[in-house]
Amino acid sequence: MKSETEVDLIPVFKALGDETRLRIVNLLIQEIPVCVCEMTDALQLPQYHVSRHLIILKNAGLVEAQRDGTWIYYSIAGNITACENDLLAVIKKHFKEDYRDDIKRLKERLEKRQDERCVIGFIQDDTK
Repeated sequence: MKSETEVDLIPVFKALGDETRLRIVNLLIQEIPVCVCEMTDALQLPQYHVSRHLIILKNAGLVEAQRDGTWIYYSIAGNITACENDLLAVIKKHFKEDYRDDIKRLKERLEKRQDERCVIGFIQDDTK
């Protein structure tokens, strides 16, 4: 973990100040790396919208990406501070009811994986 003095928390608070980004973080704190297409289907949002918010979360240091062939899997960054960890714990505790449908859709989507990997790409219609 980074020390509290090594990180500027303003970008973190700004990143968490958007509902879509809170919903994304709520998916990622389930501790399963998730690809963009799985997030898109769980959140019922267009791919470009989810990707744009992931960039903001990544730039704030909350999210990291790992490429696996065609897919890029996102997860909570491994080097977050104790303060950032506390913020994520608050989100996990207090937002799980607000965004329970997102979690339900994510679990259903993750059941379509083969060998713990996304294999089907986007299901959702981006024209909504």
